[in-house]
Amino acid sequence: MAQEYSNSELLRFTTAGSVDDGKSTLIGRLLYDSKSIFQDQMEAIEATSLRRGEEEVNLALLTDGLKSEREQGITIDVAYRYFSTPKRKFIIADTPGHTQYTRNMVTGASTANVALILIDARNGVAEQTRRHAIIASLLQIPHLVVCINKMDLVDYSESVYEDIKERFEAFASKLEIKDVHFIPMSALKGDNVVDKSKNMDWYGGSTLMYYLENVHIGSDYNLIDCRFPVQHVIRPYNDEYHDYRGYAGRLAGGVFKKGDKVMVLPSGFTTTVKKIDTFDGELEKCYPPMSVTLLLEDDIDISRGDMIVRENNAPTTTQDVEIMLCWFDDKKSLQTNGKYAIKHTSQDARVIVKNIRYKLDINSLHRDEENTEIKVNDIARVVLRSTKPLFIDAYRKNRTTGSLILIDEGTNNTVGVGMII
Repeated sequence: MAQEYSNSELLRFTTAGSVDDGKSTLIGRLLYDSKSIFQDQMEAIEATSLRRGEEEVNLALLTDGLKSEREQGITIDVAYRYFSTPKRKFIIADTPGHTQYTRNMVTGASTANVALILIDARNGVAEQTRRHAIIASLLQIPHLVVCINKMDLVDYSESVYEDIKERFEAFASKLEIKDVHFIPMSALKGDNVVDKSKNMDWYGGSTLMYYLENVHIGSDYNLIDCRFPVQHVIRPYNDEYHDYRGYAGRLAGGVFKKGDKVMVLPSGFTTTVKKIDTFDGELEKCYPPMSVTLLLEDDIDISRGDMIVRENNAPTTTQDVEIMLCWFDDKKSLQTNGKYAIKHTSQDARVIVKNIRYKLDINSLHRDEENTEIKVNDIARVVLRSTKPLFIDAYRKNRTTGSLILIDEGTNNTVGVGMII
């Protein structure tokens, strides 16, 4: 069984919804019904639920780890949970629903394959629902599942489900969302989470667990444009590997094979892939998100931050970068002409903020060009100028080479994330 799990594919998903839509209960139900929690954990939450005088076992306690969350009954930080089934391994980012925690949602969603957006069946499509759909679209999350929850409180009504579905589809049609899936459910009662609901025989689709186990995520990565940011140069300096010189990193795009002609940026030198090494041995080819060591035929001066690409398919090399920025810093607002350190793939550089084009109203998609004070949780379109050339793609083309983070040089805190336009 251990062997089976180790080779299974990893799916990352994030949850979002308004407060009390049942996100934590849903994750608790997924963990509980898929037998991914230990007996002692179950006993502990049963005892806590009893002590708090709750009628049923409160599965939300499985995920609400912070003490202040448990006391308020809300999710504040991004809570990561890991579980696996024989088909797949999962990482869940449980992100908060409040407006003031947009940055946490962006953090949890940035690497996700799937976003679950919860809607309370009694309330329908709320402002927060629209907001979360906009963020999912902005972050180009490939698959969206709209979980219409608390169906038990509307008597499992098909017309309520259809009405919410119609309203959400009308709104989502304005956004860049490629794949949307709807599931009516009750996280509290377990309807359509892991087990098919007996109360909604009108629904012919799959359960949430079936969807998560079977959704195709292989093509979520860009397998066309070859991008290999070099993280580390490996020189063992011993007799056994006397002439070994490998370039280690994680593939950000494309497929590299032995014998491929490649180009190294920024130098522009070309060479051939001699060998692809991994911890488990040599490979004939590699693709994202694998971590490998490439050995090249020619001895070229390559260091961390360089990028190995194809000759006729290179990223844009530029010092001027235009991004959609989500600002994280609650102490200081973004400064025009402000200087920040950035990380982009394996490159470190410094940038100056040349221009703040507009602030985006995350609820209406209105572009505010007058008020350009960017405070915590604001999203804005910004132009940066970097101290050295960066090798970039548009974020919609490649989520790795199309994103960067801004760092305050005084505090070393991450103060913003940017999606390159």
